[in-house]
Amino acid sequence: MREGVALMAAVYCFRLDTPAGRITLREEGDALTHLQFGDIFYENAEYEESHLLREAARQLNAYFNGTLQNFSLPLHPEGTEFQRRVWAELQTVPYGQTRSYGDIARACGNVHAARAVGMANNRNPLAIIIPCHRVIGANGKLVGYGGGLNVKAFLLDMEKKTMEQLECR
Repeated sequence: MREGVALMAAVYCFRLDTPAGRITLREEGDALTHLQFGDIFYENAEYEESHLLREAARQLNAYFNGTLQNFSLPLHPEGTEFQRRVWAELQTVPYGQTRSYGDIARACGNVHAARAVGMANNRNPLAIIIPCHRVIGANGKLVGYGGGLNVKAFLLDMEKKTMEQLECR
């Protein structure tokens, strides 16, 4: 490496059609950094499959088929310390269950931070994998989701039906 010149990690992107719509996956430095809804364009990114993106697509397909409940992928979401704490807490919400923004705030150590939890959810760069769709309003209603409330409802309903099918076995 030349003095004063940092090497940039390779950035790869892959688009995947899912039952919840098209998503764009982004990998940087051997970790997933983004899962976003729609056709997202990132400058300076290679739009090709890497080993990690193929594995992420395989796990997402298994999730949508009801055969995967927990993702095991290297993740590197960028955010503030509080956002990362919220995102870590979201990953503890069991498949097929929901928590309120207040529940997540309490789990993060600040009972008064429900709105801040909502903002951290809004900034979650790895939707579905970091399951912010499992967070609902204190009154049990669906509120806010980057993919749209229809997608949030779809994901929660899909998880609920999968759990019901598993209980019947």
